[in-house]
Amino acid sequence: MGMRQNARGDRMNTELLNKEDIDRVVELLNKGEVVAIPTDTVFGVAVRYDNLEAINKLKDAKGRDESKPFPMMVASLNHIKQVADVDKKYEKLINKLMPGALTIIVNKKSGIPDYVTNGKSTIAIRIPDDEYMLEVLQKINKPLLVTSANVSGAKSATTSVEVLKQLDRKIAGVVIGSSKSDTASTIVDLTDDDHKILREGPISKITIDNVLK
Repeated sequence: MGMRQNARGDRMNTELLNKEDIDRVVELLNKGEVVAIPTDTVFGVAVRYDNLEAINKLKDAKGRDESKPFPMMVASLNHIKQVADVDKKYEKLINKLMPGALTIIVNKKSGIPDYVTNGKSTIAIRIPDDEYMLEVLQKINKPLLVTSANVSGAKSATTSVEVLKQLDRKIAGVVIGSSKSDTASTIVDLTDDDHKILREGPISKITIDNVLK
C-alpha cells in the first residue's frame, strides 16, 4: 500500500495516515513520494525539493502546467539561506512575520538545480505557522516543495476528505485532518530594492510596509 504509479502509469492506493504516523510520512517523502499534509493555510501536497522524479509525480497528480514552479516550505531562515539569496534588509521581514501565511519571492542560489524552479531564477518560499508541518520539515531537514492539494484549476482542499475526492490513487499518502484556513498566503516579491505585493492574503500590505519602514 502507498506505492506510486509505476512506469506503465498503473495507479496505486493512497495510504491514509494519522499525524502520529509522522515517521511514515517522512519515509514516503524521502522515498520520492507525494504526500498531502494539512497546513496553516490550505491543505498541501508535498515532495522533497531535490528529487526530480518526485516533482514530476506531483505535476502528474495535479495536472500542472509545466511552466509553473512549485512554492517551497522550509523550517527556518537558515533553510532559506541554503537555497536562496536574501537581502539583509528583508531578513527583518522574515524574522517578524515568519512562520506565517507569507510567501516571499527571492533569487535562488546559483547551485540550486533548474528543475526545482522550472528554470526560473527566483523561488517562492515560506515558513508555515503549523507545528506538525514544521516537525515534518525538521525531521527531513530539507526544504519541501508544497502546493495546494487539488487538481490544477479546481478548488483548494481544506480537509483530507476533499483531498481524496480529487487526488485519491494519484498520490502515495494523505495525513488525515483539516487545514487551519481556506485562504492562501500573501505573496511578496523581494527580488528588487522595492518590494511588491503579488497577492494579498491573511497578512496585509500595510503590515508588510510597516515592518519594512
